[in-house]
Amino acid sequence: MWKEERFQKIRTLLQTYGRVTIKRAAEDLDASRETIRRDFSEMEQLGELKKIRGGAIALDPEHEPPITLRNNEQRKEKKAIAKAVASRIKSGHTLFIDAGSTTSILAEELAKTTGITVITNSLFVAQRLSVEKCRLANSITTILLGGMLHDSLPATFGEKTIAEIFRHHADIALLSPVGLDAHYGATSFDPAEAEIARAMIDNSKLSYLLADSTKLGRTSRVGFCPTENIDVLFTDKKARKSMELLKIKDRIEDVVLA
Repeated sequence: MWKEERFQKIRTLLQTYGRVTIKRAAEDLDASRETIRRDFSEMEQLGELKKIRGGAIALDPEHEPPITLRNNEQRKEKKAIAKAVASRIKSGHTLFIDAGSTTSILAEELAKTTGITVITNSLFVAQRLSVEKCRLANSITTILLGGMLHDSLPATFGEKTIAEIFRHHADIALLSPVGLDAHYGATSFDPAEAEIARAMIDNSKLSYLLADSTKLGRTSRVGFCPTENIDVLFTDKKARKSMELLKIKDRIEDVVLA
């Protein structure tokens, strides 16, 4: 395959998914990983993409891949983040949790916690925490917020969902943004998702953001929380190499590297 043909196929993958791994590109293009690495380097120099560890992401900050894909990306890092968050949750806490791939993994860890109340718009989180073992053995109370079903996310949204959020007051809002930038703060691709996150923050004592290292320095269409209003940021250890993390630490006192 000619180089320009590979470039075009890589562009298509990035336009479709927002990011692509070296392994995925090598398989789809029937090329060696070394060839793909060289292609990514050249395309980055041309300003067509941004290289990340193990792959590349589109320069369009607004694009977010489908949740079915996000659930399998950075899974090890998201698992570590979820464990770190769960270690700070105590019996008696009331939590807001929004819908996303990282918070879905968080639900698996919170299922081991006792005596908490979870208020969420995520169908997956609600389902995971409302099973008999969690309800009875761990005394977990789960409240699924009503509203319209999202067309691309297993979650509720809309005016009814926002109204229900304002009926509750939580100790902590646990949120997973599309991107976190030191200057622009936490952002989301979907305005409806951003409204949910904003309402949860407004009705919580503390706000915890869960963002793996690939999200640092990224921005999307709608901001929902200035960096200074984030009480704790949970990210993974790969973020140590990120220049953006240094800027973020100037604005967020408590940063946890899981």
